Amino acid sequence: MAVVPTTVPRMDFGAVKAAIHRKLIQKLNLERMTEVNRDEVRREVGQILEGLVVGESTPMNLQERERLAQEVLDEVFGLGPLEPLLADPTVSDILVNTHRSVYVERKGILEQTSVQFRDDAHLIGIIDRIVSAIGRRVDESSPMVDARLADGSRVNAIIPPLAVDGPCLSIRRFGRDRLTADDLLRNNSLTAPMLDLLKGCVKARLNILISGGTGAGKTTFLNVLSSYISNRERIVTIEDAAELQLHQEHVVRLETRPPNIEGKGAIHQRQLVINSLRMRPDRIIVGEVRSEEALDMLQAMNTGHDGSLTTVHANTPRDALGRLETMVAMANLNLPESAIRRQICSAIDLVVQVSRMSDGTRKLVSVAEITGMEGEIVTMQDIFIFRKRGIRESGEVLGEFVATGIRPKFSERLLVAGVQLPISMFEVH
Repeated sequence: MAVVPTTVPRMDFGAVKAAIHRKLIQKLNLERMTEVNRDEVRREVGQILEGLVVGESTPMNLQERERLAQEVLDEVFGLGPLEPLLADPTVSDILVNTHRSVYVERKGILEQTSVQFRDDAHLIGIIDRIVSAIGRRVDESSPMVDARLADGSRVNAIIPPLAVDGPCLSIRRFGRDRLTADDLLRNNSLTAPMLDLLKGCVKARLNILISGGTGAGKTTFLNVLSSYISNRERIVTIEDAAELQLHQEHVVRLETRPPNIEGKGAIHQRQLVINSLRMRPDRIIVGEVRSEEALDMLQAMNTGHDGSLTTVHANTPRDALGRLETMVAMANLNLPESAIRRQICSAIDLVVQVSRMSDGTRKLVSVAEITGMEGEIVTMQDIFIFRKRGIRESGEVLGEFVATGIRPKFSERLLVAGVQLPISMFEVH
């Protein structure tokens, strides 16, 4: 009688790993481990893991054991499954859409990863670890929170009941080494004549508004422009979350404060802008104007704080002025539209529009000068633009940077400041 071989089903490795992972966490004294040397912890984890693996029906090879040990270390010391992504310098954004799905942005392009959390409780535990480090909390009574990691990365988290499908986490990362003007030139984000003009505008203390959409590179470009400010000047920066990386000697950094658990004690950007005027600043840099602080920023620009810089969320230079107008109206001073527009016209000299293209590249698409008022309308003129011609089959955006042929009205201010630029740079080629 023939013997029919029976097939023994192989145990799912993922389930085995999860079981060993749970047992390992239970055996570890996590409180003690956060106080001892990481190498010592690694040795102890390895020894416990060796004993657990021996008792499982599906053995693990050395590489799998090391990987599991590293995952446990990440749980103890770091942010669990996110640690490999945080260690990857090419990742600029990490977007966790519930525990099942994690996306990253690399070079302006979103892509899904294989990273997952065990369940919602695991993800909420990681979120809680982030926010508790800065004295915040996230729970049903406070279901959304902004925070910052030790490396300066900006974090936003939102949990149920506001997040319908489960907890969501967004991490906006900033490179260890900030991008320089040379990097922008190499990346074809702008041209040398455009950079020379903007460098001259900073040195001549023109007030510059940088406009762009989410992820367009506003903060990066603000960092580049601020690098041309003299070391002899006192700079006060005001931000919701400190992102700017100024390397000058005399910088005072101010950051807003959210309300406490009782909903009290919040310090908003407007209060910081008003306070900064009492700090004898040579220049004020507001990371991003979002609300009624726009009025105080404009007044500062109009009352002796020339050379100030700020950013705003908008898709075109004209939209940027409209947004400023709306934000000034939030101050509830009942100013007429014409007065607000005159304030904007006299305060802002230049609007720089940055944009993220469909292929992920970031470009300076417009340098526009505010020239005055015609009736009730603020007038503007483009000095440089990016002229888009199409898209290759590969998805690459085609186009070129061109001068419009208009010589800016502020050219005399540049000359008075000792900035000499060739007239030919404004000519159409």
